[in-house]
Amino acid sequence: MNSLDWKDKLAQTFNVDISSIEDTKVEENEENTGMPTKQNVKIMLDKRNRNGKAVTLIVDFVGSDEALKELAKELKAQCGSGGSARCGEILIQGDFRNKIQTILTAKGYKSKII
Repeated sequence: MNSLDWKDKLAQTFNVDISSIEDTKVEENEENTGMPTKQNVKIMLDKRNRNGKAVTLIVDFVGSDEALKELAKELKAQCGSGGSARCGEILIQGDFRNKIQTILTAKGYKSKII
């Protein structure tokens, strides 16, 4: 008996070549990641639901989770503050909008303070 995984069974059911679909997804991800010059990140100050404490948010980052966490680590170290990174957003505790913009510009990112 021939054992097929769920992707192969789905491909047979709908007469679709799965390998061509997976290849295009990989190519699209490679084009968007690792290119700071093609990214337009937005920097904003947020105080909502934080008991009046200000945090700086960097949003619209396109890339892998590892790249996001590495960038967040560098920003936290240079700002001397804590924070987190997840879901394409970096959160830095405190108001560091201008400092983060200069750091990101030096790294090649296009950034805009909102």
